[in-house]
Amino acid sequence: MTEQTSSEEKISAIEALFDRLRRRIGLFAGPLAGVIIYLLPLPLDHAAHKMAALMTGTVIYWMTEPIPIPITALLAPMLAILFGLGKAKEVLAGFGHPVLFMFIGSFLIARAMQLHQLDRRFSFALLSLPWVGRSPQRVLATLGAITAFLSMWISNTAATAMIFPIALGILGTLQTHSEKAPSYATGMMLMISFAASIGGIGTPIGTPPNLIGIGLIEEQLGRKISFFEWMQLGVPLLLVMYLALYFLLAILHRSHTISLSGVTDFIQKQKEGLGPWTLAQKNTLGVFIAAVFLWVMPGILAMVLGSESKWVTFYEARMPNDTVAVISASLLFFLPTNWEKQEFTLSWKEGVEIDWGTILLFGGGIALGDLMFKTGLSKAVGEGLFALLEIKSLWGVTAFSIILGIVISELSSNTASATMIVPVVIALAIATGINPIPPALGATLGASYGFMLPISTPPNAIVYGSGFIPIRKMMTAGILFDLIG
Repeated sequence: MTEQTSSEEKISAIEALFDRLRRRIGLFAGPLAGVIIYLLPLPLDHAAHKMAALMTGTVIYWMTEPIPIPITALLAPMLAILFGLGKAKEVLAGFGHPVLFMFIGSFLIARAMQLHQLDRRFSFALLSLPWVGRSPQRVLATLGAITAFLSMWISNTAATAMIFPIALGILGTLQTHSEKAPSYATGMMLMISFAASIGGIGTPIGTPPNLIGIGLIEEQLGRKISFFEWMQLGVPLLLVMYLALYFLLAILHRSHTISLSGVTDFIQKQKEGLGPWTLAQKNTLGVFIAAVFLWVMPGILAMVLGSESKWVTFYEARMPNDTVAVISASLLFFLPTNWEKQEFTLSWKEGVEIDWGTILLFGGGIALGDLMFKTGLSKAVGEGLFALLEIKSLWGVTAFSIILGIVISELSSNTASATMIVPVVIALAIATGINPIPPALGATLGASYGFMLPISTPPNAIVYGSGFIPIRKMMTAGILFDLIG
């Protein structure tokens, strides 16, 4: 056993111990903190006081995870009903929010893409291009670009899990004794993880915080953000962040002397192993293209006909994003792959494996965010922060929101971070008398910028398990990329 391996095992053991302690302490700390908040003489109305106690316990449970995060999101609204903070029909309305159906539809399409290996076919097609496999830097850049693109349409965890074995296969074919090989492996693993996180900001469906932010903004501010509008902000930001990521990792993990002997053959064999296009792959690709086209259609019509056109209004009323997502996903259950055997592109047995936990978390987050506003807790917190921080400018509040999103996402899931932070920064902005949209978007995007620790995001945890990334190097690159972000 090398000294480095021994050191990494010690760090892993320490992390496992920390994780166990975090969960055990959180199990009792959440209810205890809630009771303490309720007993303290806070300057709040009775309903807001009870909501503050409930949210304190909920936030601690989200950050320490003594029970699964989605169960906390499901339990908290039920406790709100029990505590008399609202009637069941009103409190649970968040679980029927239209954006929740956007989750369901996009998750089903992503499930079909993974099931039929459409993502792998796309990846190996790009990696097999002649100019890619000849340069370690171009392989690094292409792997990152593929991961980021996939993460725009499927979850960052799924994108990482799909590219991760491909990267391991590439690293396994490196025939070199260069001292820079381990550094190149570290850079490749970090590229996959970080690219998956930034790729999610490109589209509303790229990562749950996006849809949570969009849903909360629509619910609490009455401002609807279309798919096309989000991409106008998200895609340029994604491109800038990707370029920054590439140059950061190219500097930290130089690889000019790496030999890629054997990589081209490995990629070609993997591509050939996929065989010819199947009917299921063609069906899935058709549904995916149709969904994206219908999602961006309102923006295209608005650019051509003007945003006030009756056709734009008609289309947005009849074909909102959530309706497009569910109708498109439903086609997967209609399009046959073997009519005689009654086999279709997606079966319910396959479709039921989507991430229902995130859907529950979203519903709970909307419900709690609505309760925070109705009880006056958000207003009280916003006014308190305003008085404490003395932030008065639009960009001051936005910067604070972004920093808060990044810091919280380093310690808890990005989905939970967005659910916790966005209602608070909206209230802070309203208390300050400024436009709440930029701070809300800043908090939403900041929640996706957790790069520093293995526990920050599932992609970080996946690549850290490769053994190629010392914790010190992940923290160094993560801190720098957090600051750039």
